[in-house]
Amino acid sequence: MNVTSKGRYALRVMLDLAQHPDDGYVSLKTIADRCGYSMKYLEAIVGNLKRAELLESTRGKEGGYRLCRSPEKYSVGEILRCIEDNLAPVSCIKAGSIDCDHAGECMTVPMWMELDEITNSYLDTVTLLDLLTGDKWRK
Repeated sequence: MNVTSKGRYALRVMLDLAQHPDDGYVSLKTIADRCGYSMKYLEAIVGNLKRAELLESTRGKEGGYRLCRSPEKYSVGEILRCIEDNLAPVSCIKAGSIDCDHAGECMTVPMWMELDEITNSYLDTVTLLDLLTGDKWRK
């Protein structure tokens, strides 16, 4: 699994909005300035997040983006999957299925499939709230 900069930036955008719940709709410029990212680069990312119904947006002077639900209702897995082409550990696995001409005789396929399932299951247990508080990893 290789999370691209788009995936990492998507998480940062979502975290930024989660950190400022009382700001209402937040402009992309404000988000870009707070995160230190290019507005142009963030445009495609927030477009994907909006299409996946993870963000709401409005236009106009007071326009911008905001979360559709509370931080504990977003999993890192759902955020990354709407941005990344593939989170699987190997390229022959796409969206939980095998895409390989040699899958029938490949002895490593079951291992890769299990690793993909474990990874996705774990990412689905981590929420934006977990990332905000860090409580999940405190011992």
